[in-house]
Amino acid sequence: MAEVGLLPFAGTALQVCKAVLPRYRTRFSKHQFTQPQLLAILCLMRYEDWTFREAEVRLGEHRELRQTLGLSRVPDFTTLYRFLQRLEDQTIDRAVGETVRRLRSTHRKARRRARVAADATGLAQGAVSTFFVRCMHHHGKNPLPWRYWLKWVVVADLDQQFLLSQTARRGPWNDCANLPAVVEAASAQTRIGLVLADAEFDSERNHTYIRRKLGAQSVIPAKRGKKTWHIHGVRAEMRRSFPQHLYRRRALIETVFSSVKRKLSARAPGRSLRMQVRQALLLGLSFNLYRLRHRYLFLRMSTEPHSI
Repeated sequence: MAEVGLLPFAGTALQVCKAVLPRYRTRFSKHQFTQPQLLAILCLMRYEDWTFREAEVRLGEHRELRQTLGLSRVPDFTTLYRFLQRLEDQTIDRAVGETVRRLRSTHRKARRRARVAADATGLAQGAVSTFFVRCMHHHGKNPLPWRYWLKWVVVADLDQQFLLSQTARRGPWNDCANLPAVVEAASAQTRIGLVLADAEFDSERNHTYIRRKLGAQSVIPAKRGKKTWHIHGVRAEMRRSFPQHLYRRRALIETVFSSVKRKLSARAPGRSLRMQVRQALLLGLSFNLYRLRHRYLFLRMSTEPHSI
């Protein structure tokens, strides 16, 4: 990671984790490592795409990194794995909310209603390369080694390019019915003025929820159904006069996905679905920590309108 080194990232991660986690889980804990320290190490693992054993080795080699995290000794890789097992998804959500609060407070346009986009991407379950998979299928004519992948659904702030809410589940899956849940979680972090989504989330129910419950504008292309079908409501408005100048900004969420996969990781390792989901949520938290440390990295030139 060229833009942000390990020490600045570790310091930022530890500060955020201290704000959302108590030092120890119970009074019967061994008091060797605090919960914020272990969560910060898990974020470092996602930031550098380390395995549990690699994290133990790297911490043992890097004295300055141990000092930044306040570690008097190196945690065993099994300690990190057991902490990840008992880590709750709500704790990661609170940490993401803390990063959003800090990012919004440092931006001079934070009082404006946010322009957000919802989209999904796939994450690999392991470290096997796609080239190896294609070679196996080409030479052996065998079925692919896997049928499923992890589908990561996020709502991102398009102006500052960080995550507001996220969820993950096994794919392939149609997440049209899950849009209100992820948008509602994002609205708990900041006020939303515009929601952009692709045709996967096209439904009158989603338009109604965004416009009536959140008081925001929704732009989703009405692609479901044949052109000869008679549709009504907001979907008919989308088909009749689609606001293409607003929808162009939805492409910025693809920039977020590209940044996550190029700079951090494109996989969510784990033998169980539960662990893979947790690794995906930690990936989103690590990206927000990266953005918090390097706020001005995503400067961009655009001809899009600056107001809704």
